[in-house]
Amino acid sequence: MTKLHPLTLSSHLLREEEDGAKVVSVNNLNNPYKDQPHFDRRFKLSLNKLYAWNLVDYERVVMLDVDNLFLRKADELFQCGQFCAVFINPCIFHTGLFVLQPSAGVFKDMLYQLEVGKANPDGADQGFIGGYFPDLLDQPLFHPPANGTKLDGKYRLPLGYQMDASYYYLRLRWNIPCGPNSVITFPGAPWLKPWYWWSWPVLPLGISWHEQRRNTLGYSAEMPFALIQTVFYLAVIAMTRLARPNFSKLCYRRTDKNTSLIQTALKLVAIWSILAAYTVPFFLIPHTIHPLLGWSLYCLGSFSLLSITINAFLLPTLTILVPWFGIIGALFVMAFPWYRDGVVRALAVFGYAFCCAPLVWTSLVKVTTSLQVSLEREGFLPRLGEQSPSQGFNKLY
Repeated sequence: MTKLHPLTLSSHLLREEEDGAKVVSVNNLNNPYKDQPHFDRRFKLSLNKLYAWNLVDYERVVMLDVDNLFLRKADELFQCGQFCAVFINPCIFHTGLFVLQPSAGVFKDMLYQLEVGKANPDGADQGFIGGYFPDLLDQPLFHPPANGTKLDGKYRLPLGYQMDASYYYLRLRWNIPCGPNSVITFPGAPWLKPWYWWSWPVLPLGISWHEQRRNTLGYSAEMPFALIQTVFYLAVIAMTRLARPNFSKLCYRRTDKNTSLIQTALKLVAIWSILAAYTVPFFLIPHTIHPLLGWSLYCLGSFSLLSITINAFLLPTLTILVPWFGIIGALFVMAFPWYRDGVVRALAVFGYAFCCAPLVWTSLVKVTTSLQVSLEREGFLPRLGEQSPSQGFNKLY
């Protein structure tokens, strides 16, 4: 049975008895490269990976980054030698997945190399471990023995053991013929890591990553916030429909100098309200919730906030919702599972955006026109202390 041995994971995230996981608490290693130019602060604690060499109770350790997605079992990795890694980059192996044989001597030497300031181009684990094993490119390719014996020495892992997601998206469901297709990794932009709900369907495999999380850790931490937001948005929709404003007729005459100023201000408020309706819900959703729940909450939240603007300014519903429907359509286009390859998928997304752009622009023009007509006809801000005119004088003259 394969067991995970995370180094810096909070123990409350793992059900040790159920998952068979053992949590090892460590003190953060001081990163001597944190002040060098162009250092990325998110890698400040990444050198804690070196503690894996100190797990001397085990014969082999497979180190994994959390953005790895397993397509099949890869238990044969435990048969590899003293150090094994995949060259995603043709010249530099990737430390998101590697196999090692724990050794107190190697761990002590690594700490010494940190103290003396061994060269590290990126200041993170990638640069340090890559410099510590500079000859891995010249080592033989790993082929697991059929009898299950463990190998000695250093080996290059076939690319299929950790395929860059960009390869996969270039040709969807692409198989690597020179090795097993076991693991997909997401080493790209940090804001598109698979645990963020918005990364899917931009990166289609993100949904598979979340399915594995749903079957292990679950979403108990995010669900209360999601339920509260759902109830709030539904309440907003109901209240705006029941309390649809019945504004009094405009009591300013066209010759009043304040009328144009107030109308301009209200027009800006309406436009900013529409923009806020499409942006505010995005930031309120728990970042690590399941993508299907995340996008559902976003659509519900933006619809509820748009309903406030629609009913407050008496704007045409379908015209306001054109971008909203466009977003939903884009999700379906990107999530379509039967594209032949990534190029066709990219062209489909581009074609959809090209066709939607005129509709969005037309809706924007219609919203501006409808808003102007509504402001000229309806009274939003009658003068304080001024009595409403009688029924016979509530029209514009």
